[in-house]
This record gives sequence, C-alpha cells and structure tokens, in this order.
Amino acid sequence: MKNLFTLLCWFALTFSALANDGYGLWLDYSPVQNTQLRSDLSRLYSGFYFFGKSPTYEVIQKELTLSGEKMLGQSPVFTTERLAQTQVWLGTREELSQVLSLQQQTSLRALGEDGFWRGPITFQGKTYYAIIGNRPVGVLYGVFDWLKSIQTDSFDKTAEKTDSPKVRLRMLNHWDNLDRTVERGYAGFSIWDWHKLPGYVDPRYLDYARANASLGINAVSLTNVNANARILTTDFMKKAKVLADLFRPYGIKVFLTARFSAPMEIGGLKTADPLDPAVIDFWKKKTEEMYSFIPDFGGFLVKANSEGQPGPHEYGRNHAEGANLLADALAPHGGVVIWRAFVYSHELDEDRHKHANLEFEPLDGKFRDNVILQVKNGAIDFMPREPFHPLFGAMPQTNVGMEFQITQEYLGQATQLVYLAPMWEEVLQSKTYRPTPSSTVGGVVDGSDSGKKLTLVAGVSNIGTDRNWTGHLMAQSNWYAFGRLAWDPDLTSQTIAEEWVKMTFGRDPELLSKVSGMLLDSREAAVNYMMPLGLHHIMGWDHHYGPGPWVTGGRPDWTAPYYHQADSLGIGFDRTASGSDALGQYAPEIVQAWSDPQQIPEKYLLWFHHLPWDFKLQSGRTLWDEIGLHYDAGVKSVRQMQETWTSVQDKIDPERHEHVRQLLAIQAEEAEWWRNACLLYFQTFAKRPFPAEIEQPTGDLEEYKSRRFPTAPGIRPRW
Repeated sequence: MKNLFTLLCWFALTFSALANDGYGLWLDYSPVQNTQLRSDLSRLYSGFYFFGKSPTYEVIQKELTLSGEKMLGQSPVFTTERLAQTQVWLGTREELSQVLSLQQQTSLRALGEDGFWRGPITFQGKTYYAIIGNRPVGVLYGVFDWLKSIQTDSFDKTAEKTDSPKVRLRMLNHWDNLDRTVERGYAGFSIWDWHKLPGYVDPRYLDYARANASLGINAVSLTNVNANARILTTDFMKKAKVLADLFRPYGIKVFLTARFSAPMEIGGLKTADPLDPAVIDFWKKKTEEMYSFIPDFGGFLVKANSEGQPGPHEYGRNHAEGANLLADALAPHGGVVIWRAFVYSHELDEDRHKHANLEFEPLDGKFRDNVILQVKNGAIDFMPREPFHPLFGAMPQTNVGMEFQITQEYLGQATQLVYLAPMWEEVLQSKTYRPTPSSTVGGVVDGSDSGKKLTLVAGVSNIGTDRNWTGHLMAQSNWYAFGRLAWDPDLTSQTIAEEWVKMTFGRDPELLSKVSGMLLDSREAAVNYMMPLGLHHIMGWDHHYGPGPWVTGGRPDWTAPYYHQADSLGIGFDRTASGSDALGQYAPEIVQAWSDPQQIPEKYLLWFHHLPWDFKLQSGRTLWDEIGLHYDAGVKSVRQMQETWTSVQDKIDPERHEHVRQLLAIQAEEAEWWRNACLLYFQTFAKRPFPAEIEQPTGDLEEYKSRRFPTAPGIRPRW
C-alpha cells in the first residue's frame, strides 16, 4: 500500500510537471522542427552582440535565453566582440551609427521612437543579422517580432522588415479594486497584491510585462475606473513605484485612476471644484509627489459624472474644465489625462445613445492638448454588436481614443469562446465620413484621418490570477488580438487568429485551419444566439450573465424593455428622425442610408428601427421568422464548434483540449438557454408560431425568468 501511495504521488507530480496549463500564453516557444531553420537558428544563437547597455537589453538577453533553450535546446552566446564570432547585432540607431549608411539611419529615424528594423547587414565583407530600433524598447519589439516569425514559420534570414506602431498609447485598463476583486473580471482575482507590495514582488508581474511587451502594449492603468482615492496616497505610490520600476525595461508606463473627489477625501478640502485655487494646488502637489516616486508616470485615467462617480458637474463645471484641471498638473511632467466619455444621466430625458455626444460635442476644442477623450466602441456599453460611436469623427479638435472591452462582460464571460477581433475590426473599418468622406474609425483613432499625434487604443483587461491568465484558455486570443490591433488597427482578424493559433498550438495545417475557423466564426455565433439583428442590452441585470429581456424596475436605461421595446406591433428602438433621432448624430451619408429599414445593414436593423413582426427582410422572410432563425443558427454554430474541437483532439495536448471541451459544452447549454428564453419571451408579444425550420424552443418562460446567479463573478461591489 505504501509503495502504491508513493507511485501515485510520483505519477501526480510527474503529470503535473508535464501538463500544459496555458500559463505560457503565446510565448511558450515550442521546439523548432524544420531542420534547415534549426540549423540557421543554431548559428544565429551562437553569437549575439549588443552595441550598448540598458536594462531593456538585459530583458532581451533573458528572452533570448528562454527562447533558445525551449526552441533549440541551446543557450545563446552573448559575445563582447563586435566582429569576431558574432552573428546577430542588436542596438539602437545611434549606437550603430558608425556601421549604418546615412540612408539607413534616415529610414530608421522615420519609424519613430518605438519602431524597429531587422534584416541582414553586410559590413567589412561579413553579413550579420541585425535588429535595430530608435530606442532600446524598439529593439525589444524587434526581437519579439523576430521570435514570432520563428514561431509562425515565416522567418526569412535574407529579408528586411520595418515596423512601427500606428498608435502612440496602447493601453490595458485594469478594473481591479484594492481588495483584489475585479469588476467584470472572470479569471480570478487581481494579479496586483497591494497588501504585500512593496515588500513582496510576485514573479508573475514580470511574465505579465513580457506578454504585453511582446504585443507592443506600452501602458497599463492598474486600478478600477470606479476609483478609490487611496490610490493617490503616499503609501500607495510606494507600491505602484515597484510595478513601474519592473515594467520600465519592457517599455510600459504606469497610469492610475483618479477619483475626482480626492481633494476632499484625502486632502481635507471642503470642495473638489476644478476652478478652486486650493483644489488646483492639491492636484499640482499630488502630481509632483507622484512623479517623485515614478519619474515616467503616464498620467491619470478618469471616470467622472457617470454611474455615481463624482465629477465637475457637482460644481456647475463641464467635463473640459474637470479634465483640464488634471491636465495642467500633469503637463510640466509630460503626463496625459485620459478622460472617459462613458457618461449618461438618469436626469436627462433623452435616448441614452445620445448622452455622450450631447455632453462632449459642444466642448470640442476646449480640452488641453494632453487630454485624450476615451470613447467606447459603441454608444451603449460593449454590446455583442454595436454601430460605432458617433463621437468618432464628431470632435475634430479633440484627441479621441478608443476603448474596447477585452473581458467578455456581455459575451458569455469566461464560459464562452468568443474571439473579439472580428468585432473590433468591424468597428475600426467602419466609415465615419468625417472629417473626410473616406475617413474610418480606425483612421480617426490612429491619427491618419484626424491628424492627431496623441493617440490611444485602450482595452479593459481580461487578466486575473487563474493559471491560464484569462479563465478561458481561448480568451488569451483576445488579449493577443487587442495588442496587435492597438499596434496596427488595419490588421485583419484572420491574420491575428492564425498568428495566435500557430504560437499557441503549433503549425499543423489542419489544426490551424480548424481552430482559426472556430475563432473567426465564434463572435457571429454569439451575436446570433444573444442579440441578433441589432437587439441589445437584453442580458441579466447587474451580473450581466445570461438572458434577461424581461428585466424591469429601477432606472429605465438599466432595463431591457427600454432597448428592445417589444410590443404587440413589433420590436426595436426607433432612433430615426421619427423617434429619438440618435441616428442624426452621425454623418449625413449614414443618416440617409440607415434611415431606410430597407437600406440599413440588417445587423443594425433593430438598433435604429422599431418594425412590425411581419416586416419583410432581404431574405423574403418576416422579421419574426428571421429573429428565430438567427437565434437557432447561433446554437447550431456552437455545436459545430464542439465537433470541430473534437476532431483536433489528437493534435492538442490533453490538458488544454479537455479544458476547452468542457467549456464548449457549457457554451452549448448557454446558447440554448439564450435562444429558448428570448424566443419564448418575445413570442408573448409576437403571438406567432416559431419558424418550422428551427429547433423548437423548449422550457418554461417563468422558470427562465426566476433564475438567480448570486455567485456570478465580476459583479460590481456594492460597498
């Protein structure tokens, strides 16, 4: 018996050591199988030479050591001789100035501070492979790009490549509270252990920085936008300093969320009026103290006068006056204010879709140059599908940045596979028709259409303490996709999906085709079984988990009927000139096309139109039948995903395959739940039979309505 126990313990430990729990993300560096590539890499790894010294170069050496040992079973050689035994040169443009031509230096300079060049350089009759940036962090980005080319089997030692980010600030927003709960977080607790900082530094912090740097993410806001004033105390600054120091070699700046009422809560003042001299002095001194701890502090992210958060309105001031108060305090230090445009008021008797534009458009041109208005991709709140926010293109004199949500608050949370890149691509490629007729949302955001230099793409993090970081293994693809699109908003979701699959699961052609196909189909599947044809905000109340089209009570704009407006005549929200006229906030070209229910893209149909149940769609079917077919198609798509995943079982390690298999089973059940509950509910208004072609909804509507989820993760704390 004792021997059996010993054997079981040995087996458990061995199995645990071999199991792939997903912690390595897309940086797991699987062994290189291609014989020629292995030979080429073995030679390159035999001689790295750095032209200078930098903490970032030390980071690069660690990454090269890790990658060499995992991909080749070979530790790299770092030589101190520039020519002898050297294979790879690494350094900045300035450090390599003596070996670069004037043309090469000019080309590099044009890439900006984060850009890089990599390729062969011939010097004194010998060819070296070089990775060069304008700053050490550019070299780091070039190294990660080189390693990615190896992992995706696209490395060509004879080819040159240049790349630079199109967006200046590429930022993760953590909605993490100081007690380690995470608002709308579905992957465990916050990775920031504020209680143990600054004395204890979790090794995971460096792995987090590595992952972000591999994507070019260069800014993180550590704390929840529903902010706690304690974040700005001296004690907390000492804790944040530790993270800032760790992240600096990876090119990542730390931002913190600022509570507008902090002058009263921690400063002892009786007001937080942005024009009060004492308040101005408070923020000036508090900002100076912050920079004494973190010399490269990025700035403040602010949620004000939204969902109960304090702001300038309490003092009769507007958002520009509030933002400029902080901007003036930060300006001498090079800091930035990121002011969220997610504002809506129960006191304003207007369609919630209109609130942000009504508040901010009149303030165009009144914000300081170091203020960025952070605008959600759509005007409501991260729905499975939203038309782009009308503020994009409506404020030509203001820096306007994008806010995406990586954590899946309204998209199945951590139980569902929903690859978000197609959603983000759809938004970024949408035509705004302003400031020019050819402008797109992406062009406004990255400055190519707006002409702005201070640009931002931010994403609400889906990261937590779960071993695989994101709760659902496949949700790692959304962290990855966010970073890639923040770097280049013109990338396609297919390109990104294929990169991620190769780096995560390997380069088998069948596996690549099937898994990337699952990813690319998953978002449309979720839209279909949740909120098809422009239906929106019909999820469960507060926890936002599962369907709740029947939810009423409290603020109207927190209830589902406010949005779907189903009645005996039809369904949908009339936002045309005959209704709320929210459509009028868009460019005239969009207004003209989308005012006609026969011309508007059907994916937005019920977002802007209240239509009869028997309204005929392009398919020739009635609206009621089309809604049913969409809900049913979503369910069938998830079942197809299950079959596809089963078919690649022999190509994926058992641990990760089983993890995803179980979650896909949950997703299939939840898709049926969404379909059945919503169709049964809407049938009470439509009074029509379900389409004969679909799997008939089952279950009892009252039972669906009675379900409660008190343990659902990510519920906003109520203290």
